[in-house]
Amino acid sequence: MLTLYFAPGSCALASLIALEESGLSFDAKKVNTRENEQRSEAYLKINPKGRVPALATERGVLTENTAILAYIAQIAPAAKLGPIDDPFEFARLQAFNSYISSTVHVNHAHRPRGYRWADDAAALEAMKAKVPQTMTESFELIEASLFQGPWVMGDAYTVADPYLFVMTGWLPSDGVDPSVFPRVSEHYGRMLERPAVQRALAREKV
Repeated sequence: MLTLYFAPGSCALASLIALEESGLSFDAKKVNTRENEQRSEAYLKINPKGRVPALATERGVLTENTAILAYIAQIAPAAKLGPIDDPFEFARLQAFNSYISSTVHVNHAHRPRGYRWADDAAALEAMKAKVPQTMTESFELIEASLFQGPWVMGDAYTVADPYLFVMTGWLPSDGVDPSVFPRVSEHYGRMLERPAVQRALAREKV
């Protein structure tokens, strides 16, 4: 049995959606980050990084969305969540998800989690002030070049789509109007219509 550890409102929603899409049997366990449960002794035994998501498998625990999303696509081939038989296309998918993880998510994190990079109050405020610009620049690139449409990779839905969905949902809190990116905004609307997305969002509320 797969067990996904996630926190509502976190990037782990991408992996939760992918599992819902996969048709695989899994359990989902909430980590209460508001009470710092991710730093508890019990959770650190699961994921020493003290973050979500973490996916417990029969072979061990996987962390990081990029790894978990790729793993889900590979172990659920019938769901067709990635071009797993085409090394080049799968690498393209991984390149997109890596950009989300290494750049877009980090841009966002400078607003709520600037303490990871600085302690000085002025530096923290400067980082927060920069977030609307960096998120806008990232989404300008996605809108113009990286997003193929109607899904991230083109005609086929993949595990890149939940990851983009999560980041798009964070734009308003980062001071960015999603409507200035019409293709990405339409993608967000299509995602909301998917039953798997609706189930994942419902799990966050329970």
